[in-house]
Amino acid sequence: MFSNYSRVKASLTLRKLLPTIALSFALPMTLTACDSGAKTESASSDEVVVLRMSHFLPAPSAMNTQALEPWIKKIEEESDGRIKIENFPGSTLSEASETYDAAVNGKIDIGLQLQGYSSGRFPLSQIAELPGMSNSASQMSCIMQSLYDDGTISSEYEDSHVLALYGLGPGVLHSSTVIEEPEDLRGMRIRRPSAVAGDILESMGAAPIGIPANDIYTSLQRGVIDGLSLQWDAVPVFRVNELVNNHTNIPLYSSGFVMNMNKAKYDSLPDDLKKVLDDNSGMVFAKMVGEVISKMDVEALQDAKDAGSNIIDIADPLNDPAWSGPMKKGTQKYLASVSQSGVDAESIYQKVRETSETCKV
Repeated sequence: MFSNYSRVKASLTLRKLLPTIALSFALPMTLTACDSGAKTESASSDEVVVLRMSHFLPAPSAMNTQALEPWIKKIEEESDGRIKIENFPGSTLSEASETYDAAVNGKIDIGLQLQGYSSGRFPLSQIAELPGMSNSASQMSCIMQSLYDDGTISSEYEDSHVLALYGLGPGVLHSSTVIEEPEDLRGMRIRRPSAVAGDILESMGAAPIGIPANDIYTSLQRGVIDGLSLQWDAVPVFRVNELVNNHTNIPLYSSGFVMNMNKAKYDSLPDDLKKVLDDNSGMVFAKMVGEVISKMDVEALQDAKDAGSNIIDIADPLNDPAWSGPMKKGTQKYLASVSQSGVDAESIYQKVRETSETCKV
């Protein structure tokens, strides 16, 4: 009887100890696995790498359908399916003004953002946005990528892996009333996309208001703004043509874009996959995008003419008696604000002008 009791007690004791014994064997194995994973962050040569890309552009936009989606397809094909890029348009993963930092911080892998949406973050890059620098998306894209490649503005992007910089066509004026001279802008609430455009508009007496492109339609509809500055290709994308039919076709400014990637994510890729991205980035990407947007600018302007909209052409405002004064004043205001940080803004301005000449198409 005593013997049976002892066996039962021993059995119960063993059952209680089994989890502890199992844990004692499992813990070192778990720690070893964790250590191994921490040391091996790079993707293996046959692993499928999924990259999440975020931007504010609407899914139907030409930039998304004619530039980004073909670019994604090309990379996936050239990587033999080992890179898969998930495209999230319309600010579904990151706000328009926070996309660059979202890629830096690893919340997304790839982001596209207007430099002007992060006020004061890219002051050197935005010198290229000043009046007289560019007359087309192709020229602006060449300017932006060239300035990055030669180191003029590269210091502003050291926290990220830059895939490409590119630009849009000139921003022009769209409003409910006719704008023929700077005086017509006095007191008008005009949407501006960046500090550069804001300084130019303010020098003409307008009241610039910072509004993301996705909010333009409702802002016009509700009377929050009287007009806006926007490049031609985006007019049908954001349905501006449904609400206003006065267009002052004047190159007030240009806008730059950066497509950046999380640095650690890029570094973790095998060399052959890095090469696939590299071969389709930089000036190759900038040139492709510039051609797509330039074509859309021409088509959108023609659509406005065909619709009977009122088009006022001011092709060379820097040499126009009415417009040159305010535009030069706005330019100097922006350069002075950049110089306050100790940067020689004037020398960079001259460098951008030289690059503009080189990039003429």
